[in-house]
Amino acid sequence: MNRRKFFRNGSLLTIGAAVMNPFQASANILDLESVNKNKKAKNIILLVSDGMSTGTLNMTDLFLNRKTGKGSNWMQLYKDSKVSRALMDTASASSIVTDSSAASSSWGGGFRVNNGSLNVSPTGEPHLPIWQKFKKSGKMAGCVTTVPITHATPAGFCVNSKSRNAQEDIAEQYLELGFDIMMGGGANYFSPELRKDKKDMFSAFTAKGYQVVKTKAEMEATSNDKPVLGVFADDGLPYYIDRNSDDILKAAIPSLAEMSQKAIDRMKNHKNGFVLQIESGKVDWAAHANDIAGLIHDQIEFDEAVKVAIDFAEKDKETLVIITTDHGNANPGIIYGKSANDNFDSIQKYSQTNEWILNQIKSDSSASQVKEIIEKANGHSVSDDEAKTVLGYYNGLHKEDGLYNYKKLPYKAFAEMQGKINSVGWISMDHSADYVELAMFGPGSELLKPFVKNTDLHYVMLQAAEVQNKF
Repeated sequence: MNRRKFFRNGSLLTIGAAVMNPFQASANILDLESVNKNKKAKNIILLVSDGMSTGTLNMTDLFLNRKTGKGSNWMQLYKDSKVSRALMDTASASSIVTDSSAASSSWGGGFRVNNGSLNVSPTGEPHLPIWQKFKKSGKMAGCVTTVPITHATPAGFCVNSKSRNAQEDIAEQYLELGFDIMMGGGANYFSPELRKDKKDMFSAFTAKGYQVVKTKAEMEATSNDKPVLGVFADDGLPYYIDRNSDDILKAAIPSLAEMSQKAIDRMKNHKNGFVLQIESGKVDWAAHANDIAGLIHDQIEFDEAVKVAIDFAEKDKETLVIITTDHGNANPGIIYGKSANDNFDSIQKYSQTNEWILNQIKSDSSASQVKEIIEKANGHSVSDDEAKTVLGYYNGLHKEDGLYNYKKLPYKAFAEMQGKINSVGWISMDHSADYVELAMFGPGSELLKPFVKNTDLHYVMLQAAEVQNKF
């Protein structure tokens, strides 16, 4: 098969061009090409750190380097010249600044759609999601995430919906489509006690032959001969640092790496191969909240899943691993100053997220109690005036909105207080139009150009696996 002429789509004229990566020596480029040339990707693992600005990747690598002497697994792949690397344009059909549903749909359906929709064009035309294409070709397919499994990013690979918010309906579509392993949060959309229509989707999945699991122990006990639905929280899973600071949560809820390993084990022996999406969804939520502990530690959790995928692919030699993000968010970074090193290192003392801190504070808390809660979680406190400012949000003196901020907690105000000590700055609390990092390892990685549109990735995956776009 002439893989260089396999697909043509819009600006995607010849995806199979030779790798041209300015960050690698020419010898390494030739090595990547010669190793992967004309090899078919039996399996594809796509890892998405949702809402990861380049600054998030950068800060997490610096954080790990300064704490442990070893940086992130993702950055080490760059340093070792093990991957093809590109920048990706993330725009949607309706805006240069995408949301997660349109971003995932660009990969899932191969076309740009309006923000808020899932694989439905601006004129109402449905685009068949790529995990359905791979299922029709005989592969197993699944998704794991740290947010509801019905959330925008996994849904964009799996279903068609005019609205990303139709999560109860998305859960029903998953049942009908029969994906092989789906794990994350989202009991709100499966439990009869929590769904608006009171349907018992857990029982429906069980009746269809699924192993339905709700704890880490139950997940570990599943067999590899039946499909798995794992739902470990009503909404998103706890932030990684909060989970790891609570022995009960740590015992009950699997990490993203643990879910990823289970998903790979479930599907790795299938004769026709598998496709798996792995998402760290709460990197995005932490960015929306300007929550530095949540952001860095959920990126670390994602990085541990990267290692699981690469370790498998290095042994398997038939697996394409794609590592990326759907868009930037809040564009955080370390700000220059004579104490920047020590200030940034202070984050190593953080034991909880800002979400945890701000939920501990109540309207009847005293300023001294506020200071005590912050000191316990951050290793340092705030001034009396700052404590009183925080309390003002609980007593109706101030108000703060924001996505995923249903309790109107003072995330922005608190992050600004922290910034004086940790030297981290944020440009906003929302998505950005930045071009983002994209890395590929394994057969098919030689197809990557230095700059791509998000829709190109759909056709790269089909081409790498030699699955015709005929469905």
